[in-house]
Amino acid sequence: MKKLLTAILAMCCLTSAFGQLKTPQPSTGQTVKQEFGLGSIELSYSRPNIKKRKIFGDIVPLDSVWRTGANTATTLTFSEDVVIAGITVAAGKYGLLSIPRKKTWDIIISKQTNVTSPSAYKKEMDVVRIAVEVIKVKKAVETFTIAFANVLPSTLDLQISWDKSTVSLPILMETDAKVMAAIEQNMKSAKPEYFAAAVYYMQNDKDLNQALTWFNKAVEQQPDAFWIQHQWANCLAKLGKTQEAKAAALRSKELAAKAGNNDYVKLNNKLLKQLDK
Repeated sequence: MKKLLTAILAMCCLTSAFGQLKTPQPSTGQTVKQEFGLGSIELSYSRPNIKKRKIFGDIVPLDSVWRTGANTATTLTFSEDVVIAGITVAAGKYGLLSIPRKKTWDIIISKQTNVTSPSAYKKEMDVVRIAVEVIKVKKAVETFTIAFANVLPSTLDLQISWDKSTVSLPILMETDAKVMAAIEQNMKSAKPEYFAAAVYYMQNDKDLNQALTWFNKAVEQQPDAFWIQHQWANCLAKLGKTQEAKAAALRSKELAAKAGNNDYVKLNNKLLKQLDK
């Protein structure tokens, strides 16, 4: 009996040891969170490798719904409303599906977040379905990759690449309207953020005279802030007020040097050189 108990205990220990064995996943998972506009987009997917196999038309069948990855379903989570193919997609979590074809792919944003096989897909749950062109590349992408590219304040591209095929899905966020509304409300508050509002106006081709008014107030509030002085100089330069711009740039340079910030010293030197042309 004692020998039997010892053997059972040994088997249990061996089973436990095997149960703890960890090996690398053949298709690794990845979660990417991209800041975008006034919010963010989070992508979660798995990344298979080519491994000398034929991908499209074999591993990934053509003209059939694909989970756009491996293992679990691929998902996108939008913190704010976005616009895709002219359709407003409300903030929330969605499944990212696709139907690869030879020359185009159908990209699908679905309310279904757990589709891992074509049989589970329900077309009536589509939020967006758009055909996009396949771009062929010379060098094969070994590991399946979904990435955010060309990220601007209001637009970005969701790029899907594997083997020698790449497709791109443009995504829009109506950032400007939201920012303009927020600025309008902020200017009515007890402590308006003049500098942030002025920079936005200047960098987005809004009313430069209004931007200058806010820069003036920002400088009054923080006369020793070299970063404010520098942007103030940029605004003055854009308005053609060259001498005033030079004075602001020199002041910014002096304050930056005093603070030990060489980056702003260089920026002001560059601006002063441009103003002397």
